[in-house]
Amino acid sequence: MQEITYRPIGIVHSEIKSRSDSPVQAVYGQEMKGTIELFPEYREGLKDLEGFSHLILIFHFHLSSGFTLIQKPFLDNIPRGVFSIRSPRRPNPIGLSIVKLEKMKGCDLEISGLDIVDGTPLLDIKPFIPKFDTREGVEVGWIKYKV
Repeated sequence: MQEITYRPIGIVHSEIKSRSDSPVQAVYGQEMKGTIELFPEYREGLKDLEGFSHLILIFHFHLSSGFTLIQKPFLDNIPRGVFSIRSPRRPNPIGLSIVKLEKMKGCDLEISGLDIVDGTPLLDIKPFIPKFDTREGVEVGWIKYKV
């Protein structure tokens, strides 16, 4: 299979300066604030985004190095498969967070409720749409005993 290459569309700036300062998940970072600096060549793509309260951000875990297929998640002491946890140490270090869109000004988007380290390369922005982004009958595997 051919190699896949992505180019960042912007950078996430936040008050989170290191991985150790980052909330474990965005839901635990409701007080965290940040800014998306979208590169100017993508500005036109922001059309109609202002009406959405929440965004799905897809980003590159730029501080992650290497991976293991079995890791101990933060919610458990039992080692689990990497595809059943949300660790940044993945074969493809891609992250996903749902954040609140506070305000847009040009190519800058003020956001809150994030768990993303300052300087993180942003790969994509998608609107969060509850009707499409939730499912009935969801099972949460080994986590159901922890949350």
